Parts: sequence; structure tokens; C-alpha cells
Amino acid sequence: MTGCHVMAKPGSSRCNLNCRYCFYLDKPQQPVMSDDTLTAFICQHIEAQPGDEVQFAWQGGEPTLCGLDFFRRVVALQQQHAQGKRIYNSFQTNGILITDEWCRFFKEHGWLVGISLDGPPELHDVHRVSRSGNPTQHKVLQAITALKAHGVEFNLLVVVSSHNSQHPQALYRYLRGLGTPYLQFIPLLEMNDHQPDEYSVPAKSWGDFLCAVFDIWVREDMGRVFVQLFDSTLGVWNGFSSQMCSLGKTCGHAFALESNGDLYQCDHYVYPSFRLGNLHKTTLSKLSDSEEARSFGQFKKSSLSEECQSCSVLKLCNGDCPKHRDASGKSALCEGYRTFFLYSEPYMKVMRDLIRQRRSPMELMMMLRQQNQDGQTGC
Repeated sequence: MTGCHVMAKPGSSRCNLNCRYCFYLDKPQQPVMSDDTLTAFICQHIEAQPGDEVQFAWQGGEPTLCGLDFFRRVVALQQQHAQGKRIYNSFQTNGILITDEWCRFFKEHGWLVGISLDGPPELHDVHRVSRSGNPTQHKVLQAITALKAHGVEFNLLVVVSSHNSQHPQALYRYLRGLGTPYLQFIPLLEMNDHQPDEYSVPAKSWGDFLCAVFDIWVREDMGRVFVQLFDSTLGVWNGFSSQMCSLGKTCGHAFALESNGDLYQCDHYVYPSFRLGNLHKTTLSKLSDSEEARSFGQFKKSSLSEECQSCSVLKLCNGDCPKHRDASGKSALCEGYRTFFLYSEPYMKVMRDLIRQRRSPMELMMMLRQQNQDGQTGC
């Protein structure tokens, strides 16, 4: 057993928003995680990690609906059962219920907060609305203001849909001005009969979006804005594994935990056939080390099409998430990822070579500025 990651959903699928593209709202709701289940999870998760550090990830639904006292109990139990290990927590939220009291809690205990934001009001409020259908972007900005005022570290998670993907430059410039250097772009892709639904970002739009944002980042923002996909891609060029499970060589050991203690193979596979078991009957360590969990991890690699296996960018995408595969066996985002990886390749190679020379990859920005002054294009 080499450890595992668990995305815990203590409030199940309950949420105070009605995002039009959300795939999780249709999941059956469970009661808020009981103290017995919470204690079992914390003890077992700490026990399942072989190293000196333990990462807890809290998500939903919307985890703030569990109430702040629930997470004060989380901290108390973590301290009680830490076994000398260092405990870290991340917390993904829509931000609507974040108050100064929440911010003081996050700051006191060093929690990293992820805020879901799809851009300025004209982009965010198209899909991310309240239960009554009202816009929510202004409330998210209030949460960001509070987090900044209290010195809480946070990042922005942006769902890239068919709508906001059409405005890459404006979206990126808006996001980078909000007070955090950490950005994650998540492509929206929900499949109906092996075809993307109306809200999903088309493959071409995904590729064009990434290239347009990369163009700004590589010329203006390296070293001060950290875009997960760009950093991960550079890491792969330098011989490391992808930071992103969707682009990794294998799946597995990145579980989703429902509030009743049921453990599923993945957040994208919370279906009865992918339920591994329940923490009250089998420990997390045993579930993670089970043959069922190991075989799920190999599914991604073994199910790649022949076309994927011979593709020049396979090492960068590894076929994408199996949930994104269309009837042909390829990712429905294949064209987009391929466009981005080929477009960024010459820049990535320069940055890789700079790193090998023990130089900063940020030197590339200076090179590009000099080329621009000389009237040249490209890398």
C-alpha cells in the first residue's frame, strides 16, 4: 500500500446552488456525515498514509452546508489521531456562505481554500445560479474579498464550458487580477450516449482556449501565475508524472467518500458498480489495496485505442479520463488537447532545456520579448 487520495463529501450532494451544468445534483442525497463516520474516516485516512504528511480534501456538493462546527470537530479529531504526522486540509467551495468566521477558522488552521468561479458576471452567471435562479458572482467576490482580508491562501477553479471558452483572453486577465496566483481550468464534458451535452466545451474550443491563455501566460506571467495544466505539462516534459489524474498514465487510488462511509473508485464514478465498500465494514487501507481498486487503476491504460497508443502526444494526455471517451474510444476532447500540446511543445522544450542548464524557465519570457522587438514570431 502506497497511500491514497480521498475526496470527502461530508454533506453528500446537497448544494445551495443550481448550476445548470452540474452532474452531481442528481445523485441521491445522504444525511450529513455522522460523528461515527467522520471519526472512522479520519483515523483510517491517517493510518492509510505511509508518510509523515496526510492530505485531507473536503468537497461536495457544498461542504459549508455542514456548518463550521462540523469542521471544528474535524480539526479536533485530526489532532487527536495524528500519530505525529503533519495534517493538511483543502476545502473546495462555491464561496456563497463564506463569512469572516469561516475565514478566521481557515487562517488559524492553515487550510487551503478552492473557490469555484467561472469568470466575470457575464460569464459566471450564465450557469452558476442560486436555487431561485439568481446570479451568484457578486457573492463569490465577497468571499474572495474576505479570504484576502484574512490572509487565507486560496486558488480559483474555473469550469470551462461552451460559453466562457469563447472569451479566453478576457477571462484569464480577469482571473489573474483577483488576488491569487493559482488557477485551475477544468473542461466541462458531460456525455450523453457518447456525445457531449450542450453545456460541454467542444474539443476545438478547448484547444483554442488553452492556446490563447498560454500565449498570454508564457509572455507575461510565468513565475507569478501558476496554471495547473501548464505547470503539469512542463513537469511531464521534465520527466515527472502528471499532476492531474485525468492526464496520468493510470487511474485509481483517488477515491470519493460519501457521507455514509461508502467509498467509490473516483469522483466521476460514483455509481453502484464502482462502490468499493463502506468504511464501517472494511478499512480504507484494505479497500485501497484491494484487487478491485488495483484493476480499476489499470483500466485506463489497457483500454486505449490503437490510434491513441501511436499518438505523438500520448505521454502528455495518456488518453484523458476514461469518462470522457466517445464511441470511437478516444477522448471527446482529443482534438483540443492535441492542439494545445503541439502548440506549446516548442515553448515547453525551451523551458525544459533551461531547467536542465540550471537556469530559470522564466528566461523564455525575455527571449520572446526580444523576438517581438526584432519582429520575429514563434519560439
